[in-house]
Amino acid sequence: MSDAARLGPVLTVHGAEVRVGTCSWADRTLVRETDWYPRRTMSAAERLAHYAAHFPVVEADSTYYRPPSRQLTAGWAERSPAGFRMDVKAYSLMTGHPTKPETLWPDIAEALDPEAAGKRNVYPHHLPEDAVEEVWRRFADALAPLAEAGKLGAVLLQYPPWFTPKRANREELARARRRLDGLAVSVELRSPRWFGPDDLDRTIGWLADHDLALVAVDAPEVSGLPRTAVATADHAVVRFHGRSDDTWSSRTATAAERFRYLYDRRELRPWVRKVAQLAEQTREVHVLMNNCYRDHAVRNAADMVDLLRTVADPTPAV
Repeated sequence: MSDAARLGPVLTVHGAEVRVGTCSWADRTLVRETDWYPRRTMSAAERLAHYAAHFPVVEADSTYYRPPSRQLTAGWAERSPAGFRMDVKAYSLMTGHPTKPETLWPDIAEALDPEAAGKRNVYPHHLPEDAVEEVWRRFADALAPLAEAGKLGAVLLQYPPWFTPKRANREELARARRRLDGLAVSVELRSPRWFGPDDLDRTIGWLADHDLALVAVDAPEVSGLPRTAVATADHAVVRFHGRSDDTWSSRTATAAERFRYLYDRRELRPWVRKVAQLAEQTREVHVLMNNCYRDHAVRNAADMVDLLRTVADPTPAV
């Protein structure tokens, strides 16, 4: 069977689908510095088909740096097999991260406040409210081809450490839920304060009330983020960032260098129980490796599949 027709293993745990994959399929270090892809000269379509033949889910992270077009997502839908899922990381402006003005749509860029002129990065407050709303509308609209093909997983909203648990930010999350109405949404909170003893229960309850999935993370100790896995929606996401304290907050390293870490199976094994617990409370769980340096992510994703097979439901006899 050709790669184009194959789909990586979808496990069933407590009746829920569990899909394991990575947070990129075309990272430069994976494509150019390893032999995981059979040929360096493979086309984009061939690479995605090869990836999907091994893993049934992927996260598109290029959309964080530049918003996607319908043409781009239609290509992803066409190049992947039936049953494939793609989570999509929200554009940086949508989550309050520094955004290169040249990545904005030209008409949106024209609406920037004069004080943003010449700045390397812009933020939502540099745009009028209607322009910010239009950014969200266009981003959601661009995902339509994936949604129509039944291949859209969740939109990932990854918020920066300065996005802390206060009323204004809870209101921003509520707006995000309204703006992405009809789509599955997962939220990764990088401020440890959301998980403090005085805020954890409120964080979990608030996200559940707004149908926002709390992303469970495995991150370096220096991040201060707990390895908490709690279901707050009917889907769940777990993201593995490696455990390299030295590069977690680096401003000079590339993304690949920041997350350069190869997990030992002993480090992954405790997550089997946590993923199983999430599966008991949801319909679908995505387990995604973000340690996308060379072949580290695909190797650890394969490890995780093997480990999760030990708790997977028996395959019905044919």
